[in-house]
Amino acid sequence: MGSDKQKSAKQRPSGKSASTSEARAARPAGHLQPALDLDAVNGTLEGQGPQAVITWAHATFGEALVASSSFGAHSAVMLHLLTLHAPSVRVILVDTGYLFEETYRFVELLRERLGFALHVAQPRMTAAHQEALYGKLWEQGDAGVARYLEVNKSEPMTRALSELGAHAWIAGIRRDQTAHRQGLRTVERQDGRYKVHPIIDWSLKDVEAYITRHRLPIHPLVAQGYRSIGDWHSTLPTAPDQDPRDGRILGQKRECGLHLDLDSRQNASLTSSGL
Repeated sequence: MGSDKQKSAKQRPSGKSASTSEARAARPAGHLQPALDLDAVNGTLEGQGPQAVITWAHATFGEALVASSSFGAHSAVMLHLLTLHAPSVRVILVDTGYLFEETYRFVELLRERLGFALHVAQPRMTAAHQEALYGKLWEQGDAGVARYLEVNKSEPMTRALSELGAHAWIAGIRRDQTAHRQGLRTVERQDGRYKVHPIIDWSLKDVEAYITRHRLPIHPLVAQGYRSIGDWHSTLPTAPDQDPRDGRILGQKRECGLHLDLDSRQNASLTSSGL
């Protein structure tokens, strides 16, 4: 196992924004995680819009605030909002090793255009190494999918949050995407950290209008019918009359494991999970 860790460390891309030691050194001295009254916070932020939410989060958590992005179909919206209202926030990409080639190029396009600091989180074991030992986990039923999610998404994300000293993280998820997300508020708690959802109440039309207004790029695979984009082995195009997330894991799964708390990931039915 020690040699695996050494190999994975060498394979991490040079584009990673900071090493673990640098991230720890960058934490503001004495910046303790505040205990928030979430009912009061959400009551105050309700209907205030993404700018107010992002500004509040940055003022509240400072350098202990990070963001995550899947660099999917419309990810430019959240990234653009961040660069306008909290440009110092570091953005985490969980690179499973199975992203589309177009996704990797889209990451670089957005980074060059918007100038955010990118932190790439990767599994401890490469895709080739995993398949050699365990085969294609995503083809091995619910148990295989659960293991795939933990190894390639949940663990790398949790590790990145710890490395960056995050007390809170921003995610560009919306209520209209999945059943689980319909019940989320603007600010929640997840696994001991705060989750902030600036565009939680936006619709797809709101997102598309923002992209048009600010002339932002969309993921190139959208033109080929991919409207919810994850790993290449488990993402399909969808027809206009389908839910966009019907294309994730052949239409059987909907929710990404990153946005479920630990208890939910361990105990909830896998029919609400996704790659």
